[in-house]
Amino acid sequence: MSIDQIASEALRLGPRDRATLAETIWESLEDPFEIPCDISDDDAIELARRRDEEIDNGEVTAISHHDMMSRLRHES
Repeated sequence: MSIDQIASEALRLGPRDRATLAETIWESLEDPFEIPCDISDDDAIELARRRDEEIDNGEVTAISHHDMMSRLRHES
């Protein structure tokens, strides 16, 4: 079953059941705020600044969160 199918089914649940499902999924994550990466906070901030400059200078085109998530769902 795809993420879109699961989401569609989940959204048919009542508010209390959706909240319980969301909590269950959230709690199944080891630590949602601890993302392993090989980049320091300072380097990440510098990278974000460079990316922002690339957008401002027209070197790259930003896409919306919705479009990005749609692309990710269709690639997997």
